[in-house]
Amino acid sequence: IFGSRTALLCPQVLWPGLVWPPLLMCYNNFQSPNFPATYPDNMHHRWDIRVPDGFRVRLDFSHFDLEPSDMCQCDYIRVEAGGGASDVGGSSIMGVFCGGKSQDPDSAPGPEPLGASGNIVSVVFSSDFSNQQNFSGFQAHYSAVDMDECVEGVDENDACDHLCHNYVGGFYCSCRLGYLLHPDKRTCTVECSGLVFSERVGSLSSPNFPSPYPKRTECSYVIQVSPGLKLRLHFGDPFDVEDHPQTLCPYDFIKIRAASKEFGPFCGGKSPGVIQTDSNIVAILFHSDHSGENVGWRMTYTSEGSQCTSPVHGANATVSPLQPEYSPGDRVRVSCLPGFMLIKVMSLPLSPCPLSIHLSQLSFHSISLVAGPTGS
Repeated sequence: IFGSRTALLCPQVLWPGLVWPPLLMCYNNFQSPNFPATYPDNMHHRWDIRVPDGFRVRLDFSHFDLEPSDMCQCDYIRVEAGGGASDVGGSSIMGVFCGGKSQDPDSAPGPEPLGASGNIVSVVFSSDFSNQQNFSGFQAHYSAVDMDECVEGVDENDACDHLCHNYVGGFYCSCRLGYLLHPDKRTCTVECSGLVFSERVGSLSSPNFPSPYPKRTECSYVIQVSPGLKLRLHFGDPFDVEDHPQTLCPYDFIKIRAASKEFGPFCGGKSPGVIQTDSNIVAILFHSDHSGENVGWRMTYTSEGSQCTSPVHGANATVSPLQPEYSPGDRVRVSCLPGFMLIKVMSLPLSPCPLSIHLSQLSFHSISLVAGPTGS
């Protein structure tokens, strides 16, 4: 079964400039020059093995017979993980081997295969200028083994945010109920844009609070109460938004806009506390980037009314109820004194206090009433 998919999984991509032809199949074998006869002196060969992404290289030696030496300083095999001859990323040494089963077996490869963590392995064979006896060299076999990225782990930037599902040659991510998979196919975000709050008192918070908020999230909230009311915001504790020691909120932040005023950006571990907006409409933006594990924030808000003066009315009229000051939403009634009737309506710009007058279905916030006598 494995051999049947070799042509699909292992395209013949050439790496130029190698000492030895590259090994690009999903399984194969290679050996020292002249094997099983004695290998020549002063040899230096390199085999670069590359299997498809999503697989890792497994290497084992079916025969191993090299000149033994202290710390393998004479003839040796060096196995490197990653960093092929044409790669820039560098490599790490998996092991240096020499000797054999009959001579210095501790320096020879063991019976268990060598497993690389990635899909690139390089094997370097070197012999010095002379050997005191004949050594037959080595024969090695490699194969591509499916990598379970969900278990073995991948780079932090490629790891799944919520759920990981492995398949032959790769993996994919999914999200828990209520989350959306970001276009990067790794991050789970929430839909939190266009939320409008209209109650005079309320609260809102970052998604998941007090658990860490999602990455790559853009939340927009609007608080809109009746005209004449002024919103007062209060950020409580804990307040935990990713920050930077030198730059002001470059990663995650909260920004607030109220009429012509802007507040923020806010981040870090110190709560912004109380914010008096002097507006009945407030827009809040919360942004998070691709990294970090911070619990976020919670905010409560209240709305307070501006005090309004007594409504303007004619000399021959009364206002009920009569008060020194009124609050937004209060209603008053203007009545003509006995013997007088309403003869004229004048539109005048008044204060923004939305007081309503129950007289001929007229609203006090946009008119002034003039009363006159009924007789001659």
